[in-house]
Amino acid sequence: MVNYDDRLHQVYAAGRGLETSSLNAWMQAFADRVPTARPLTVLDLGSGIGRFTPALAETFGGPVYGVEPSARMREIATETASHPAVTYLDGSAEAIPLPAASCDFALLFLSFHHFGDKLRALRELARVVRPGGMVLLRSQFSDRMPDLYWYRYFPSARKVDAEMYLPLDAVRALTEQAGLTILADPTLIEVEGPSTVQASYERVKHRAYSTFEHLPADEMDSGFAAFELDAESTPDRELPAVPAALLVLYRPLRD
Repeated sequence: MVNYDDRLHQVYAAGRGLETSSLNAWMQAFADRVPTARPLTVLDLGSGIGRFTPALAETFGGPVYGVEPSARMREIATETASHPAVTYLDGSAEAIPLPAASCDFALLFLSFHHFGDKLRALRELARVVRPGGMVLLRSQFSDRMPDLYWYRYFPSARKVDAEMYLPLDAVRALTEQAGLTILADPTLIEVEGPSTVQASYERVKHRAYSTFEHLPADEMDSGFAAFELDAESTPDRELPAVPAALLVLYRPLRD
């Protein structure tokens, strides 16, 4: 289990912050998949430092609840990502501090793999989301892992990441047990990321990805040395975009 109160909260904004263009692209992707009525009440489950929470309030017009178990991450969100329609709450995926059928949709953005009891968490989402509502699951799947550029510098990183995630069929089975329905296979969303070797290095060097909490120190030392050398020698070399997987879960009108 990764402890975001230990180190990651200090580097998360620098290493995982979003450009305005990327944030807008995600808001459009979410808007394309949820009900068109406004306002919508939204749960941002695993909201972290509030990367998405204020934008969700602006985009969908209703109250947004950012539920995050890390006290340090919530502190940063409260200080840097406040909004009149946003409330940050101490809670976990297995015990969401909201009433039944209180949200029109929930966003899980790269948080699902951190949940200790995924079936219980999905059942909690089925409780909190209104009938006819949705869960937007931005995740990786161990049998559909992306080819991230920086993996080449850290030989065990790909395996470490894959072991954090479930295969798609396992997620599908848990979803059905929880009373939710997967509407279709994951959609690959094109969003902007680091476009050059230098930009990628500047982002990854903060070790804000939980992957680095599981890598040996010597592998990180040698990997970052090689990565920095490449960033200095070919800083403007362009990198291919890596599409991001988004899965839509639906809460049936009748159980």
